[in-house]
Amino acid sequence: MTAPSTTVKWLAIAAILGTGLIHVVEARDAFGEATYKGLLFIANGGGALVAAVGVYRNRREPGWLLGLLVAGGAFLAYVASRTVGLPGLPAEPDAWFEPMGVASLVCEGLFIILFVVAQQGRTDASPGSSVAR
Repeated sequence: MTAPSTTVKWLAIAAILGTGLIHVVEARDAFGEATYKGLLFIANGGGALVAAVGVYRNRREPGWLLGLLVAGGAFLAYVASRTVGLPGLPAEPDAWFEPMGVASLVCEGLFIILFVVAQQGRTDASPGSSVAR
């Protein structure tokens, strides 16, 4: 089992920190819509920070898997908020292209792609594999 390349690692750190920063910046507005939404935005920022440290230290669980949970959860919540709505909040079908939302989706999507790339690298380098790194 090998660690992902330095480039993949640093791009993943930047992507998950971008996700967290956007959510922390937007938390005030989220609290105005629903307290639980604001708390989730703050939790996203904290989780993103822990995930970034974990990725930096090459730790699978507190890094890559937590990052996947943070980025994937935020991505799914964004889609849900614009389609079926969130608990206690109506759907916002006209808000798909809100600039901070799109920026967050880019960060989240990038982290998810890098997660897959990093996991593929782990699989390719497994014992008995003919792939040289």
